Amino acid sequence: MIRCLIVDDEPLARQVLAGYVTRMAELQLEATCSNALEAFEALGSRQIDLVFLDIKMPKLSGLDLWRSLNNPPAVIFTTAFSEYAVDGFELEALDYLVKPITFERFEKSIKRLLKTYQAEVVEEKGYTYFKVSGQLVKVMHNELLYAQSIKDYIRLQTSRGSYLTHMTMKYLSELLPASTFLRVHRSYLINRSYAERIDRNAVVIKDEQIPVGENYKHLLDEAGRW
Repeated sequence: MIRCLIVDDEPLARQVLAGYVTRMAELQLEATCSNALEAFEALGSRQIDLVFLDIKMPKLSGLDLWRSLNNPPAVIFTTAFSEYAVDGFELEALDYLVKPITFERFEKSIKRLLKTYQAEVVEEKGYTYFKVSGQLVKVMHNELLYAQSIKDYIRLQTSRGSYLTHMTMKYLSELLPASTFLRVHRSYLINRSYAERIDRNAVVIKDEQIPVGENYKHLLDEAGRW
């Protein structure tokens, strides 16, 4: 769950954003603030992961507030003035939403955030749970050799054995950390560290020949064949 703070001096803008946040199951609204000083206090007293921050506010602007913070959380700037976009991105904002903000544009921004957020969490913990025969099985990333797509299922080949889980290869590719795993075929994803031999047509892992698809050969080149 991503804990959110909304900062805007316009009551209607706060109301609209609050409504959008409640429509996203992954987000939780912690508080709303009408000015930067209130936001500063909220950030000091609550655990906040993401701030929706208006830029042009009385007394202290959103940009000035953000520059004053030592370890700020993620921020998405929200404003009616597009000329501040460059300043916003210089402060490493995740996005810059220009009012009036539609839910479709808001949702697109959050989905982009979630991909990054989930990838960081997965990479940090070093394992992923998979549903196997109605039970959750914990698979350590450093034990997963490769994965093979078989119709609507994925066979996870690990150093301890294999598991069959109902999942698409596309979803698995997004679920596992890209720094460790690489898709080399429409039906195969491999753990880079277990590759014993690599050529243009196959990758060898534990005496298994994993085919390299024509549409995935450029990924091997981009990865430097590690």
